[in-house]
Formats: sequence, structure tokens, C-alpha cells
Amino acid sequence: MIKASTLSADRALSRELVPAGSYWMHEVKAGQTFRIVDVEGNQAADTLFFNADDPHERYSAENTIRAQANVYLGVGSRLRSTEDRVMLSITADLVGRHDTLGGACATESNTVRYALEKKTMHACRDSYLLALAENQQYGLDKRDLGHNINFFMNVPITAEGGLRFADGLSAPGKYVEMVAEMNVVVLISNCPQLNNPCNAYNPTPIEVLIWEAC
Repeated sequence: MIKASTLSADRALSRELVPAGSYWMHEVKAGQTFRIVDVEGNQAADTLFFNADDPHERYSAENTIRAQANVYLGVGSRLRSTEDRVMLSITADLVGRHDTLGGACATESNTVRYALEKKTMHACRDSYLLALAENQQYGLDKRDLGHNINFFMNVPITAEGGLRFADGLSAPGKYVEMVAEMNVVVLISNCPQLNNPCNAYNPTPIEVLIWEAC
């Protein structure tokens, strides 16, 4: 389902461009809306969510998929936590489908999926670890890194039940927008992956905006 937002970027509380290979880590308060913009198209935004008041509670792919009976995310999806509570609700989306299964790239997975010499290439897990090291005020460490959402990423399920990394469904300027149902810490790795077609082998910036509660 495609649904445009009614919010104006000019009225955003904050607005930040995140280069490919970098990260964005920020608290979004209950009632606030935040938007991730695919600036140039077909980028992948690997995203983790934590309860800001109790970071041991975090996004659960299992609970989210089970509750909505769908492995993909879009307008109306309610992102559920490990305590089976709603953390965020997707309220606007110009892409129509986002991945919950593909996971975040790591140096180790680069060697398994592509080649041994790919291990030295930067990956999303590196960005996550750097973010945690540079933002210790959130009380998170590498043990808190769980399953993520890949916004804008296209990972179809094959007839055999496997996953395939395919060309992205997004385009320049498309976005996904959600309302926080609790205080959440959002950690995004703007994926630097150069080895699969999800971003046309060309990582590009994303933009993140936040609006105050209506």
C-alpha cells in the first residue's frame, strides 16, 4: 500500500543527511514522527529499535511478523518488541514493502555470501559497533545487537523457501514514515554494501527527519 505523508519537511524538528556507510542514532519520543528518505534511490537503511526507558526491550522480527501474518512491512505495520508491545506504527510509505528477514551485512557474512577477500570491506555491523562505542549514554553494547529491519531493501522469498537479494523497489525521494508509540532509540546503519544489487552496487545517502507530536 502506498500512502503519502501530510507532514511538511519545512516544519521538521530536526533534519539530517546520513552518508552511505555512516550511522544515525537518536532518541525519538513517544508521539513523535520520524521519516527515512531514500535520497537517490535503492539504498538500504538497516535499522534497530530499542525501548529508550528499558533498552533490554527491543524490536522483535518474530513478534512483528506473527502479529501481522506478513514478512514484509508497509503502511499499517505495527513494529512489536520482544515484550510483544507496539513500539512504532508505519503511517506513510512511498515504497510499499520493506524487508524483515535479510539481516545486516557483516564482515563475516561478506565472506560467506561473496568471497574471502570481501572480509575487509566495511559492513553494517561495523557501523552499529561504532555507534554504540560513540553513544554510551544509551547503555547499549554489542550484545544488544539483534535482528534489524532493512528499509527500502528488496529480499524476495524463493519458491524453495530461501532469500534472494534483488534490485530495490525504491526510487529517489521515496520514504517511509512512522510514529513512535513509546520512547525509542533508533539506530540506523546506512548500508555500505557493494556486493549485491539492493542499492545498484552504489551506496548513497539517506535523510532522517523528526516531527514533534501532533
